[in-house]
Order: sequence, then structure tokens, then C-alpha cells
Amino acid sequence: MKSIILFCLFCFSNLFSQSKATICGNVKSVENLNLIGASIGFNVKDQKKYSQSDTLGIFSADLKLGLVRVTINYLGYLEKELNFDLKKDTLLSIVLEKDISFLNEVLVSNTKKNSITTLSGGKLSFTLKELSSLPTVLGTTDIIKLLQLTPGVQNSGDANGYLYVRGGDPGHNSILYNGTPIYGMSHLLGVFPFYNTDHIQEVEFDKSSSNAKYGGRLSSTTLLIPTKKIPPQATMQGNVGLLASQLTLGIPITEKSGLFISGRKTYIDEVIAPILNSGSKNNDVQDMKYGFLDSNLTFITEISKNSLLTVDAFLSSDKLKIKDSNLTLQSSLKWDNFAVSPTLISKLSPKTSMSNAIYFTQYTNELNMKQSTIQMGVSSYVQDFGFTNSVCFFVKEIPFESGLQYVFHNLQPQKIRIENLGADSNREQNNLIKANEIAVFATAKPKLFDNLMAELGLRVSYYSSGLKSNSFLHLQPRIVLNYYPHKNFSVYASYNRQNQYLNLITTSSVGIPTDFWIASSDGIPSQSSNEFSIGSNQTISRNITSSFGGFYRSMKNLLEYPYGVTQFNEISVLKKDLLSGNGKAYGLEMMLRKNNGKFKGWLSYTLSWSNRNFDELNNGNTYFAKYDRRHNLSLVGMYDLNSKWNFGVTQIFSSGNRFTMPTSWYFINNNPVKEYSGYNNAQMPNYIRTDISVNYFFIKTAKKESALNFSVYNTFNIENPIYVVLNVTVNENKDSVIVKPENKVLYKILPSISWRFKF
Repeated sequence: MKSIILFCLFCFSNLFSQSKATICGNVKSVENLNLIGASIGFNVKDQKKYSQSDTLGIFSADLKLGLVRVTINYLGYLEKELNFDLKKDTLLSIVLEKDISFLNEVLVSNTKKNSITTLSGGKLSFTLKELSSLPTVLGTTDIIKLLQLTPGVQNSGDANGYLYVRGGDPGHNSILYNGTPIYGMSHLLGVFPFYNTDHIQEVEFDKSSSNAKYGGRLSSTTLLIPTKKIPPQATMQGNVGLLASQLTLGIPITEKSGLFISGRKTYIDEVIAPILNSGSKNNDVQDMKYGFLDSNLTFITEISKNSLLTVDAFLSSDKLKIKDSNLTLQSSLKWDNFAVSPTLISKLSPKTSMSNAIYFTQYTNELNMKQSTIQMGVSSYVQDFGFTNSVCFFVKEIPFESGLQYVFHNLQPQKIRIENLGADSNREQNNLIKANEIAVFATAKPKLFDNLMAELGLRVSYYSSGLKSNSFLHLQPRIVLNYYPHKNFSVYASYNRQNQYLNLITTSSVGIPTDFWIASSDGIPSQSSNEFSIGSNQTISRNITSSFGGFYRSMKNLLEYPYGVTQFNEISVLKKDLLSGNGKAYGLEMMLRKNNGKFKGWLSYTLSWSNRNFDELNNGNTYFAKYDRRHNLSLVGMYDLNSKWNFGVTQIFSSGNRFTMPTSWYFINNNPVKEYSGYNNAQMPNYIRTDISVNYFFIKTAKKESALNFSVYNTFNIENPIYVVLNVTVNENKDSVIVKPENKVLYKILPSISWRFKF
């Protein structure tokens, strides 16, 4: 194990004697990662003070001169205690080591970071490297499916790559790639992982978006954090599978600069068609081609001792083509993401650091269809040009963060083009929206009492899309209280208010990306929510922790688009087609986790309700939201048999999602007519899926790895329908209707094999 590095620097010198001095510093793991939320206690001359490390691992405290004892605690790491004579301002650099276990008089030490860690306020942090044994189709960790295994996140089922968090809609979740919003969320049908986890160091998931630094969404915030460590030597890692391959290179340029570059591509044109039709008896599609590629780049350079510049870029591109000669149909669909963000991080003083970033992000999709003499095209895009400034500093021993954010939104929600190739008749409908959004934020983490700490935040946002009626000014407070009655037990309570100006309109029940984004403008309101949550975290033993919690969320001005992919005529206007209503969600969450040992994993369960109320739907009565799934249960297990073999399993159970089904049929003039009793009045079958994986390691060291991964998705071949089709027939006498529901299944069992390597 590496030894603790401790050094002191003279920060200030005074002409006169002083009775107090400042201790500041940062807390890191042996992997050189900042540890967020570490607890630091100070004891000098019967004076006790406490501090907590911020997002950069920095802490600070003003103390009396004399002998001081500093105690540092972080869940899953060894407690560290330092004793020295405090004579003047002092800077500490503290490195914590992973906790150790004693088995049969053999000392087993592990410097790995926990695969999943609970942060303050119930937030979760994931180290993706430690989750590589989880089953997946491509042999690499799927971030979206990983989040769906945690409490408060509804399982979206097959053919869907979206997140549904605490009763919200998919567009209510913010995914930030190094602080840059990513608007496209999945590859085709959610089968394949959307992000290359070899390039991402860590994921932080906040179900409530409790940090005032982040806004613009009603529900969760997911931070994807690429590596910020300059590669000391050239490295290569990747994955070669039956459906896709990926490669990540670490390239040192100088001693103080380097870059990581990743690429991934699929070669499944001949494989995807059988998958898509595995649940259908008739294969109507004669020609189908699909492919995707994505790439990541991170450039890191140390400009000076106190300045670090990074440039992060993300690109993804998908294309789907279908040709059906029976229907004389030709269609193509493509969607792309691009994001780039240079960031400068500067340490202005031992107590102050500043980050400045500019970014550009874009998401586009385009659908073209041709059938007989009719040709139609539907396209949309969203572009953001943004700037973010944040400053981390201390006032006495209280950490603060404040800053300014600005973004220019440029959107085309839907551009619809219809051409009649057999006649001189062409029509086009286009909508363009431009808007400005500016926000200032401030957060503080004061210690109110010895065992009570607070996270206080305020976000003030101003949004304008040109007209005065399209301008909004909102105050968004965030409050989290953390109470620590015992070192192994904590309780938290939080309140968050959120406002959202960009809204995702979903037009398909499966994961075909014809969805589009629209901004608040010209009568389209901004959405808002208020959320209350409480919870607790317990350390049951050295290796086992648990968490329990509950939440209640009310939402206003939710949007619904009931017309499918397109609604086009001469008098149709998009704002008139959108319905506005309210919603609420509430539930209970629990998680039991084992972090260390040969067997690791967790059990999570969510009991929740999600309701909607739209005047134009269900006669104005309250109804269940589509993804109101009463029960969500996930079991995750990872077992290291020896240095060569490890195994992984995930077991998922969730209630079926909601849909609308006719409740009665009758005849008018010998024509069958269906009648509905309510909106979303029916429920799909329960969703059950078991995935397993096996890893065999040829080489497994800290710097080298070579392993075969065998994974089986839906091991027991259970049919989980993605939607239900009602086949209606009339008996011979034409006096009664026979209705037979038919479950449409996307895919059943999906085995895969891949080779993972690192050199």
C-alpha cells in the first residue's frame, strides 16, 4: 500500500503574533481521485470543529494555535488521524486507503474504490471499472441500464433506452457529459449501451437534482465524468464482440499533457433484422440495415501548477434503413449527437478554485419515408451554445460554490415535408424557436450543530424566447439536511424546486428516435415541480450498508402530444396540438448493498405511484401515467471465484406499464365500434428478466488485462411484450365481435461473447 503523503507549506506570514491559523487541504484516494463529502474533524485545546470536503475534495477550518488532532473519515476507507503542533497556516494533502479485511490470519488488502457509493442526500456515485462483471449485450457496462437497477428509477422495459425517475417523464432527466447536456439518449431500441464506459471514469446520479449548480430539468441529474488524469504512458484498452467493438487509447504528449481517444462501431446489419423479428411469425421486412458509431476525446494539459485545461468531445451517429417491397415502402431514419467543451480549472489560492467552460451541443434526427407516390420527411434538431462559470471558496470553515451560466437555445421541433410525386402538390410545415437562458447559483454547506449539516442552494433563472409573454423569472431553492446521530447512521431530508424550459415530446411507444425537443414559447408553458424527500443510510457491518427513503413530487404544465409521429394539415399548429396538464408522484425506496469480499452486489426495491391530470384526457379525471409501475425490484450479484473467474447476475421484476384498451364493442350500421372506459385503463404483463455473465481472465493486473466475457440477456427466454395489438374479427352471423389481444415481443434470449483487453 502506498504511504500517506503529508506536507506543509507556509501560506501566509504575519508581522504580529497570531492566536489562530487556517488548516486547508484536499482528500484523495490512492487512485488520485477527489473524495467528495469526506468528514474531517478537528480537536485543539478542547475546541471541536468539523468540515466536509467539497466537489474538488477541498476542506478548510480556522483553529486556535496548539496541538491539533485531525480525523478524516470516508465510507469504505480507513479512518486517518493526524497529530501535529499548529503554529501557522497549514496546507494538507491527505490520501485515504481502502478498508481492509482479515480472513484466517491472512491480511487481504484492496485499494479499489467502491463500485457504488452513497453520497450526502442519498445521491449515488458509480465507479464503472468495478462494475465490468455486470451482464450486458456488448460485454461493456451500460450506464442507463445500470441506473435502472437503483431505487427510484423505473425499469423502461425492452425497446426503450430512456430513464424514468421518481414518476417523471424521460425528458425530465439531465445527462451531462463533463457538464455539457446530451439530448439524444439511446441507440436503436435501447439494446446497445449509449456511452463508452472505457472513457468515463465515474458517474454521479442525483435523483432530485439537489445541487443548485444544475438546473433545467424537473427530475434527475446524471454526471458523466471523463478521466482527468494525464496518462503517464501509452495505454490501449477495448472490447471486441460479435455485434460491436470499441477501442480506447491513452496517449501521453508531454509530461504535463496527454489525451484519451475512444471509438466504437457496430457491424450488425445482418444480425439486427432477426432480432427485431424474433417475436413475429411473419417476416415482412425484406431489407433492413442498421449501424451506429460513436467516439470520445479528452485532452488534458497542465498549463501551470495551478491551472488545468481539458477539452472533451462526444460524437454519436445512428442510421436505420428499411425496405418492404410488399408495402412498396422505403424509409430511412438517422440521428446524431455532437458535443464539445473546453474547461479551464484554476486554483486561485489554497481556499479558492475557479472553473470556466464553454460548450456546444447538438442533437438532430431525420425520418424520410416513401410509399407509392407519396414522400414524407420529418426532421428536428436542438442546438445549445453555453458558458458556465463556478467558483469554490471557503468563508471561515464553510464551503461555498457560486457561479453564472448562460445558454443560447436554437431549436427546430418539427420540420414536416409532404410531396405527392404523382401530382403537383407539395406542402411544408416548419417551426423554429430561439431562446436565451441565464442563471446564477450559490450553494453552501454549513455545519449547524455537531451532528447536523446542511446543503443550501439557490438558483435564479431567467428565460426569454423573444416576446414578453415568453419570458420567465424563477427562484429555485434547494435544501438538504444531513443528521449524523452515529457514525454508522445518518438521516437526510430535502426540498427542491425545479423549472424546465426545454421539453422532450415522445411520439413513439418504443425506442425509435422520432421524438423531438420543444422550448417554452408562443403559449407553450414552462414546467415546474416541487419535491420533498426523506431517507436514511445505515452501515450494518464493515461490508454491508442499507438505505431507506420516501419522496413526494408535484408537477405542473406537463406536456402531452397525442398524435404520434406527425400531425399535419393546413390549420394545424404545434402549440395547439400539445396538451398541458399536471402530475404527481410519490413512493418508497430501499437498497441493501454489500461492498466488499468475494461476493458483492445490491438489492433495490421501489414502491411508487405516478398520476396525471389533463383536462382534454380521461374527461378531466386523474389517470395513471404510462410508466406508473407499482413495483420495481432489482437484484445484482457479482462473485469473484478466483483470479481467473468471476460471475455476474441481474434479476429484474417490475409491474407492467399502462396503456389504453377498449372495454366494450358494439355495432352501428353493421360496423363494429369500440368504447373506452378510461385513459391508460389497462396494464401490460409483469416484466421479468434474468441476465447472467461469466468472465474468464487470461491476464489480470493493475496495468494489463485480457478476458473473455460470456453474457446472456433474458436467460430464461421470457416473453416481455413491448405493446399489445388487438385483433378484431366478426363472427359468421356478424352479430358479435371477437377480440384477441396479441403481445408483440421485440426479442427474447440474447447471448453474446466478447474479448476485453487492456495493455
